[in-house]
Amino acid sequence: MTEKLVIVGNGMAPGRMLEHLLEAAPNRFQITIFNAEPRVNYDRIMLSPVLSGEKQYEEIVIHGDGWYIKHGITLYKGHKVVAIDRDAKTITSNQGVTETYDKLVIATGSVPFVIPVPGKDLPGVLSYRDLDDVSAMLVAAQSRETAVVIGGGLLGLEAAAGLAERGMDVTVLHVMPTLMERQLDPAAGYLLQQAVEERGIKVRTKANTKAILGNGKVEGVELETGEIIPATLVVMAVGIRPNVVLATEAGLEVKRGIVTDNRMVTSDPDILSVGECTEIDGRVYGLVAPLYEMAKVAAAQLAGTEAKRFVHADTPTKLKVTGIDLYSIGDFADGEDREEIILRDASAGIYKRVILQDNKIIGTVLFGETADGPWFNELKKKAVDISGIRDTLIFGQAFQGGVSTDPLAAIAALADDAEVCGCNGVCKSTITSVIAEKGLTSLEDVRAHTKASASCGTCTGLVEKIMTLTLGDGYNPAVVQPMCGCTDLGHDDVRRLIKAKSLKTIPQVMQELEWKTSCGCAKCRPALNYYLVADWPAEYADDYQSRFINERVHANIQKDGTYSVVPRMWGGVTSAGELRAIADVVDKFAIPAVKVTGGQRIDMLGVRKEDLPAVWADLGKAGFVSGHAYAKGLRTVKTCVGTDWCRFGTQDSTGLGVRIEKFMWGSWTPAKVKMAVSGCPRNCAEATCKDVGVICVDSGYEIHFAGAAGLDIKGTEVLGQVRTEEEALEVIVALTQMYREQGRYLERIYKWARRIGRDEIQRQIIDDPQKRKAYFDRFVFSQKFAQVDPWSQRVSGKDKHEFSPIAPISFNEAAE
Repeated sequence: MTEKLVIVGNGMAPGRMLEHLLEAAPNRFQITIFNAEPRVNYDRIMLSPVLSGEKQYEEIVIHGDGWYIKHGITLYKGHKVVAIDRDAKTITSNQGVTETYDKLVIATGSVPFVIPVPGKDLPGVLSYRDLDDVSAMLVAAQSRETAVVIGGGLLGLEAAAGLAERGMDVTVLHVMPTLMERQLDPAAGYLLQQAVEERGIKVRTKANTKAILGNGKVEGVELETGEIIPATLVVMAVGIRPNVVLATEAGLEVKRGIVTDNRMVTSDPDILSVGECTEIDGRVYGLVAPLYEMAKVAAAQLAGTEAKRFVHADTPTKLKVTGIDLYSIGDFADGEDREEIILRDASAGIYKRVILQDNKIIGTVLFGETADGPWFNELKKKAVDISGIRDTLIFGQAFQGGVSTDPLAAIAALADDAEVCGCNGVCKSTITSVIAEKGLTSLEDVRAHTKASASCGTCTGLVEKIMTLTLGDGYNPAVVQPMCGCTDLGHDDVRRLIKAKSLKTIPQVMQELEWKTSCGCAKCRPALNYYLVADWPAEYADDYQSRFINERVHANIQKDGTYSVVPRMWGGVTSAGELRAIADVVDKFAIPAVKVTGGQRIDMLGVRKEDLPAVWADLGKAGFVSGHAYAKGLRTVKTCVGTDWCRFGTQDSTGLGVRIEKFMWGSWTPAKVKMAVSGCPRNCAEATCKDVGVICVDSGYEIHFAGAAGLDIKGTEVLGQVRTEEEALEVIVALTQMYREQGRYLERIYKWARRIGRDEIQRQIIDDPQKRKAYFDRFVFSQKFAQVDPWSQRVSGKDKHEFSPIAPISFNEAAE
């Protein structure tokens, strides 16, 4: 008989617990979740990149709505549980929903500590714990005024860095003499303060807050010294406390947190607890690695595998601020029975300290160079006697037994049970065995099967080295190639920084990202122009001088210097009137060749450069717009006749193709996009070799993507199946927008899909309706500002781009 499992809270720990439970006992429980937040499960440790602009909320979702639907899980969003009746075995939410349970898991997390000073409740005073806090900070950051962050720990520094990236003037107040004093020694704390201040953030240590000032809103922070620091935003980041109110009221044993044994069972045998609200052996935890270990133990307990027990292990501290590398673990306090080994490199900003007791490592602090952190941690966990390597210990693993010239020597020497990914508790042997068993060859696949480097990402380099060692020539990591000789940055970094730094013009990008040339080149300018068009559709004015000649003249240059003109025929459908207009243009301008293209259109070849404005003027009078045969954008949607004429047709393929093309034309994309809709599985429109294809079937529409039929020959992959034409349109548009936002310039969809991973694309576009709708809405928004057809007012009548290089005539003037 299926038991009823109810979970209070939907954070990272219960989410991971469910993953393990569904794998071990997929049919044992009927599962219901109550989540006080009005959303699905997301990665809280990635809130800092969301605040800085390096990631979007959609990118940090762990389980979208589709995941809960797939597993038959009932999720109550925005329902805060207010009562547990242990006798009746029921829970009740603040919205009046009551559920019975056989087993209950409490995962209420923690609450931020707010220092009790006057003014703490003023508008503009925020904590930093969840997405709502980040959203409020993003709104405040739009003012680009002044922010004060109270607290110089991990969260405080990450909040300060994010607000500074958003353009605010930020001051960090920290009551102790050095930053992150619980995780770093004073020397490393000093270096950290230098690194933070180099980012334009002011740091005040030994700063005790007396009051927050303001009349109806925050205006400043007063220190105990009487000094007043102006502020329009105050962020409290001074610590967290386990959220134990619900458990206390239910009569469970509570001390600092909800007390459990090492099987995650509370004082009530039918109630478990996981996450930041939990206390085990007098300890409560805030870092993700032990929370995930709790999740694994709780899942085993619920599944009936009771051998699993929680065992305390120190967890490394890492700061998620781009460009600041630090690593700290263990006990680094001074003591008479301890000795230390220190390495300093002032010019490189490197500081390393290893603390020993009885010739065993008990603590490590690394700043500026942290690659050996996992190795030091392994020696610490195993209590290895380091007497034999005492003289070379501080130089790291590669130097043991002499200087090694092999960059993989340290990885090879790493023990099989050495922890690689602290967030998810993944050891080296887990990675190597999964690679061997499943034949994995990509980082994305290793992440999907092991979760190594899938959380904060700081161990990505180590995972890639393990893959290189395991696969040899079979692993070809994507080496970051600079966009061109004008910059050392790759496409991904440029695109990330454009968003993170809110760069909205090409000169601004080149200045802020330290371009090596004054104006860029033919490789980087078109790419920058595309990224700015795609990222800031409402604010950036498309720079036609940064486009290739074909895009500037709306025609393809041929080998003899003449041009090829292709007017758009929606879905390959035309009429006698359109054909007559084309024939008239051919005769009038003595165009020497006319050809039907593979995309079901008519190509006029041999048009003289000086005739192009007049040719388009005449075509425009007949209602034609460009077919964009030259574009990094949607070119064609090839169709068959479908149910209108064909006796095998299952759906109106022509109608859907025309609808897709009219909805999406004019949207710039990283590379050309070709689509097709076939009315039945006979596939007359050849949809299975296109960037995006649709195969109509009796039950609806099968969506394909990532095909190629050019230099590379590749069949499509099935993304999913939908029932209605509206759903098909939404999926195709959302898929294209995801590609627009993540693709590198000139990277075709099939290459982008290979890099991102089909499973990840399916998760976001098919399994998560909310995320799909968000992509769809952003595409629609960007279309409002499309500037791709300047000779007509179909898309935008506000621009009069010069028909460069044929100045000074514009398309609008030519049409008139």
